[in-house]
Amino acid sequence: MDSHIQGGPAAPHGADGAPQTLIVGQSGGPTTVINSSLVGVIDEARKQKIKRVYGMRNGIRGLLNGDLVDLSGLHPDVLPLLQQTPSAALGACRYHMTDADIPQAISVLQEHGIHYMVYIGGNDSADTSHRLAMAAQEQGIDLRIVAVPKTIDNDLSITDHCPGYGSVARYITIATLEATLDTKAMPDIYPVKILETMGRHAGWLTASAALSRSTGWDTPHLIYIPERPVDIEQVLDDVQTTYREKGHVIIVLSENTKTKDGQTLGAAAMEAMRPGSGSGANSPNFVDSFGHAYFRGISPGIALSELITQRLDLRARADLPGTLQRMSQAHISVRDMKEAEECGRAAVRGCLAGITDQMVILERVPRPDYHTTIAMADLQQVANVEKRLPADFINDEGNFVTQAFIDYALPLIGDPKEQPLPQYIELQT
Repeated sequence: MDSHIQGGPAAPHGADGAPQTLIVGQSGGPTTVINSSLVGVIDEARKQKIKRVYGMRNGIRGLLNGDLVDLSGLHPDVLPLLQQTPSAALGACRYHMTDADIPQAISVLQEHGIHYMVYIGGNDSADTSHRLAMAAQEQGIDLRIVAVPKTIDNDLSITDHCPGYGSVARYITIATLEATLDTKAMPDIYPVKILETMGRHAGWLTASAALSRSTGWDTPHLIYIPERPVDIEQVLDDVQTTYREKGHVIIVLSENTKTKDGQTLGAAAMEAMRPGSGSGANSPNFVDSFGHAYFRGISPGIALSELITQRLDLRARADLPGTLQRMSQAHISVRDMKEAEECGRAAVRGCLAGITDQMVILERVPRPDYHTTIAMADLQQVANVEKRLPADFINDEGNFVTQAFIDYALPLIGDPKEQPLPQYIELQT
């Protein structure tokens, strides 16, 4: 992996010529590799002889509360263990920093003599980093802020992909294969299997189930994503047709798939079974401080499985891995882990090179073998912007992905030579 980072003014140094103090935080939903980025930050800071490294406990909340931990004295043996530990070791948050919070954040940073800040997170974390960087510049404060991308949703703009996505995509790929084996073993029990994935408004994670076809298995059969609203009757027709052709059906859908009239799929399926039952079901039962809605009242996978059973007389089962899918160290993509670490290292080097108000990005080099370079993008281009699946990644019917998506995503789940997908077989009798 190459790095092309050009900086600005020289980094602030102490009287002895050594760079001074850096702070790092983690934010948003944890992933399998977010700690790899943290390891990259800590280790690179040591290599660059930064005197002190603080960590924010629970992201920007920790900074506002002055709840910091000194990471400078961590024993070197801790870092390899931290890298293989999923979730956010410093703790994360979903907190929308208000304008009134900014003076407090700047005050804490100045109180601790912090010159550099690295914030690891997604769209909302980019917004936090951007607003703090702008405030520091407006006040003439020499503070360099660089964000590190992190999200299983893979929905950050500019960057080719996001650390965290490759590992959860590997999980979904293998889960799809194994759900297929389970279904094929006893198709008379549950001939229809539904796997419900996480995802806000983008279908990158759901689409990754199609990577299981790279192993030669004809699975999944149907994929439904937020970018293509569905028609309930068409979904039932898709299931019926597939069952007649295959004898079983494997469906992967996003938890936020919606119908063409704007309902959540779960609410629409309930309404189709019991008219009137969907009343009010399209309202979120939780909205976070960023305005993101969480529709957890009715699982679309469970509701659809009940509708299929009722209307098609086919027993269906829904599996909901939930947060397990983003926490599975057993399914980690080694390539994803290495890229996450390198992004953390690049952020530190960027700060020292005078960069601020930027996010580390991964750029794919167009050549036969997979290769990326590291660069920077303005945070203003990233903050609060969602990158969704492009039209050429979705088939015309809206119930599967194209080869273009598979070509894009397959390298992210691991080097096929070093970390191949499991090769399962089926006895031919």
